[in-house]
Amino acid sequence: MALLLHSSAFCFSGVVHSVTLKRCNARASVGFSAPPLVSIPRFSLQGKAFSGDRLPETKDSSLVVCFGEMLIDFVPTVNGLSLADAPAFKKAPGGAPANVAVGIARLGGSSAFIGKVGEDEFGYMLADILKENNVNNEGMRFDPGARTALAFVTLRSDGEREFMFYRNPSADMLLQEAEVDFNLIRKAKIFHYGSISLITEPCKSAHIAAAKAAKDAGVLLSYDPNLRLPLWPSADSAREGILSIWELADIIKISEEEISFLTKGEDPYDDAVVRKFFHPNLRLLLVTEGADGCRYYTKEFSGRVKGLKVDAIDATGAGDAFVAGILSQLAEDFSLLQNEERLRDALKFANACGALTVMDRGAIPALPTREAVLNAILKSVA
Repeated sequence: MALLLHSSAFCFSGVVHSVTLKRCNARASVGFSAPPLVSIPRFSLQGKAFSGDRLPETKDSSLVVCFGEMLIDFVPTVNGLSLADAPAFKKAPGGAPANVAVGIARLGGSSAFIGKVGEDEFGYMLADILKENNVNNEGMRFDPGARTALAFVTLRSDGEREFMFYRNPSADMLLQEAEVDFNLIRKAKIFHYGSISLITEPCKSAHIAAAKAAKDAGVLLSYDPNLRLPLWPSADSAREGILSIWELADIIKISEEEISFLTKGEDPYDDAVVRKFFHPNLRLLLVTEGADGCRYYTKEFSGRVKGLKVDAIDATGAGDAFVAGILSQLAEDFSLLQNEERLRDALKFANACGALTVMDRGAIPALPTREAVLNAILKSVA
């Protein structure tokens, strides 16, 4: 159902941030080299590290806990128009960590979400959506003094996006360390997070404490920077913030655009450039390439898995669906990280998750079921 927005319908007092997402066009072959990541100031987080020769301890559950923001995306009903010219918007729940949590549950996995929303109609709606999608929402908190974040999305004719955010501050920025459900984190097999929760306090401290608790408990850490540059004070602060927790993660998913940004313009298709991001304790580095699929890097092997070709309507949530696809399988079996053939199959599944998501508007509404993904893969090879 579309939500019609008129000039008199909404009054916002928050700060507005806008951002355009672009694709890189350069190409280079996948080679193999491993220079170290450039050294910059980082938070010192001590915890259990996983050596390259062994897998983390197996937990009884396959729970993936996702930490960060959940918000409302307003997606235009017509592509190719500016926000001002869009005739109507579809209200869609979103926020990268929440998208991943729902994506995993929709694929039949076990997931939970930790974050904060406003004590308002949108906040309660988001909590209900998690519950309806079989996501554990016990770690969700409600702020009586701040609103749930909103993001208006412009869709270009090719399905790529521009964002305008309303936060001043929004409730997700105000999560405090004392409000974090650490017991839930310690039960997880994988703890997944982004970088938006690192931008401001008190959420920044809550994020760092949550990641430390997960590391101390032997939980596998998954990181998707999910760059939204206008939300940061500056480009330099974004680079520093994103890289500050880089070496804590066991699995990192990054896009071509983010590689270009973090390296200040270096070629994201140059394998030597990508390998700069591979830190000593990293088990898997994934580089997404949109419709072209993804590249994967471990200490033992690397390669590329082609994407599934579809007609794109809205790219919102595609990267999150990809992350949900790979994490849902890793949560069931960490040994995928040591078997290239099985990892490639898992990434083919993850690519299909992302592809199916771009065929509908909004993130969470478009996330596919396991059956839909398997059917799409079968059709692609028929």
